[in-house]
Amino acid sequence: MKNLKKFYKIKATPPEVYAALTNSFSIELWTGEEAVMSTTAGEEFSLFSGDIMGRNLQFEPDSKLVQEWYFGEQPEPSVVTITLTADKYFTKIELLHTNIPDEAFEDIAEGWDVSYFGPLKEFFE
Repeated sequence: MKNLKKFYKIKATPPEVYAALTNSFSIELWTGEEAVMSTTAGEEFSLFSGDIMGRNLQFEPDSKLVQEWYFGEQPEPSVVTITLTADKYFTKIELLHTNIPDEAFEDIAEGWDVSYFGPLKEFFE
C-alpha cells in the first residue's frame, strides 16, 4: 500500500472548485463521463461512468471533501482527501490519497493529473 500527496492550482474560487467536484452535472461537464455524486456523508458515488466508485465520508462546504475509494476486496479503505484553499486568483488544492494498492499506484498517480485535475483545470482556464 502506498500514499500519494499532490498539489494543484486552479484559476477559480474555492466555491467554484468545490461545486465542480461535488455536483453530478458539473462533474459530467469537465469529465465528459457519467457521474453520480451528492454531498451527503455515507452515500456512494460513481465517477467516469463507474470506473471510480466509493463512499462519501465527509464534506466541509467550499473547503474539503473526504471519500473512500473502492479497490476490490482491499482490507483497509483507500481514502481521498481534497482540501481547497483560496490564494488570490486561484484555489490551491491539496490531494492526499492513502492506502493505494501497489499495483494500482502508477495508474492512480497519473490519473489524478491526466484524467481528474488536468481536465478540471482546463474547464476553468
